[in-house]
Amino acid sequence: MKIIRLNKKKNFDKAYIYKSPIGDLILKTDEDSKYITSLEFNLNNIKILAEYEEPSIINKAKKELDNYFSNSLKKFSIPLAVYGTDFQYDVWIETSKIPFGKVVTYSDIARNISDKKGSISRAVGTAEGKNKIAIIIPCHRVVGVNKKLTGYAGGLDKKEYLLRHEGFDIVNSNIIIK
Repeated sequence: MKIIRLNKKKNFDKAYIYKSPIGDLILKTDEDSKYITSLEFNLNNIKILAEYEEPSIINKAKKELDNYFSNSLKKFSIPLAVYGTDFQYDVWIETSKIPFGKVVTYSDIARNISDKKGSISRAVGTAEGKNKIAIIIPCHRVVGVNKKLTGYAGGLDKKEYLLRHEGFDIVNSNIIIK
């Protein structure tokens, strides 16, 4: 999966609905429709375009999401474009490496991207919360130190659904390791 970093934030307002098993998701692209720039849960203040106007990148993203939700896709290949700080970009790149059916902790990501002493786990959590490309940059696979489900922009119910979909047993918001 290719992830490029945008130099400046652009508010491109074309949005497309993807009907998923966890509710409607909003897909957005860059101005040239070469990259997915957003896959979010929030439908507020979104201008949805008619289905016949969908560019090929949206069709490809929807096909990959269909395959993910039907368990025939384990790794996304759709090109992505993100906007954020150097630190956020590093967190999202590291998060994009987490394979289907695996989880890591915020601390694991912190250790992998930083040589600073001390904990930057909270900063990793904050960066994950700003991830605009849910599911494809799989921040749902990042959990607390005791395998506890913590924060998710779409809500913990959606995080739990996605992790169960990937094969995890969850009891009282804790992943059960067999």
